[in-house]
Amino acid sequence: MSKQAKSKTKPATSAATLTQEKAKLVSTGRKSLQIGIPKEPTSLENRVSLSPEAVAVLVSRGLDIVVESKAGVHAKFSDDEYSDAGAQIVYSPAEAFSADIVLKVYPATLEEIELLKPGKALISTLNPGNLDPTYLDALENKKVTAVAFEFIEDKVGGKPVVRAMSEIAGNSVMLVAAEYLSAGQKGKGIIVGGITGVPPTKVVLLGAGTVAEYAARTALGLGAEVKVFDNHIYKLRRLKHELGQQIYTSTMDETTLANAIEEADIVVGSLAAEKGITPCVVTEDMVANMKPDSIIIDVSIDQGGCFETSQPSTYQKPTYRKFDVIHYCVPNIASRVPRTASLAFSHIFTPLLSRMGDLGGVDEMIFDCNWFMKGVYTYRGTITHEHLAKKFNKKYRDLKLIMTARN
Repeated sequence: MSKQAKSKTKPATSAATLTQEKAKLVSTGRKSLQIGIPKEPTSLENRVSLSPEAVAVLVSRGLDIVVESKAGVHAKFSDDEYSDAGAQIVYSPAEAFSADIVLKVYPATLEEIELLKPGKALISTLNPGNLDPTYLDALENKKVTAVAFEFIEDKVGGKPVVRAMSEIAGNSVMLVAAEYLSAGQKGKGIIVGGITGVPPTKVVLLGAGTVAEYAARTALGLGAEVKVFDNHIYKLRRLKHELGQQIYTSTMDETTLANAIEEADIVVGSLAAEKGITPCVVTEDMVANMKPDSIIIDVSIDQGGCFETSQPSTYQKPTYRKFDVIHYCVPNIASRVPRTASLAFSHIFTPLLSRMGDLGGVDEMIFDCNWFMKGVYTYRGTITHEHLAKKFNKKYRDLKLIMTARN
């Protein structure tokens, strides 16, 4: 009898379990969140927002990932790798832009915004310094919720995307300088650093943030003489602490700055944007007094640039000369190393998208996560970023009030 009882009990328990699971699935009634990864249409952008490994993690969490063919080609990720990871490969931008959330790197073009479905979401960079009001008009007309990478914060108030790309940019600038200071590029014919008996290369860094930290590490490691300028004493103090050594630091006294730039072989501009625009601190006269064949690298060109002589250049023609000074002003300097940058993006966006999938979408993410809310600059077509609204004389609504009313 005991064996028979066990035999009868087992199927009854299994049936109960199956009934509970079925009821749970029916009660959610929520379709899988679809993420679209389009191919970047510009030669300025080689990065992709998710690696195949990140896609595999997200697919395992129940998200539906759509990748446009060749989206990862410049970062050396093939369509087969994405397909094997569980992504659906599509062959037109329209298919990628029909997703619930479009995740791309470079700001969407007007043509791409036209492909977005009303009420859906766009997550990308914004580059406020180069923003055209027609861009915001297009998002308003489409009733799109748009999130800027550079505005998103983490739980402790940091900006993870900005930090990661700044680390890459800081490491890259000295490699760029070394390339264009060589005789092969008609530079000064010097190395970045110094050797015994030869005076060291002189490097001036404008800004004491993450770019300066990593650029200074590289330059100091090579033996260069480094001077850092920033108007925030706490940033200068933090930089010295992070580097673990005494270096020349100064606020931006015009005379002191002009003298340092005049003597420099390399000047790197990486000032933080103020209200979306980088302050221009180096005048034409300062540049005119620089040594021939010295180099300016304006990392802040994405936000308008901090040299009066700066103008955006391209990877096809990365440099130009003014006053016989080499200018390197390519936006998105991290795009020089697209695979490294794409992996960095993936490490940031994978947990963010996983959380979004668990919550049910962008609206729920905004409502649940104040740190993510700070990245939103339009909500269903309404401008929610105060500085952008003032800059372009547009109506502004406080997102917190919108979300409170939604609740």
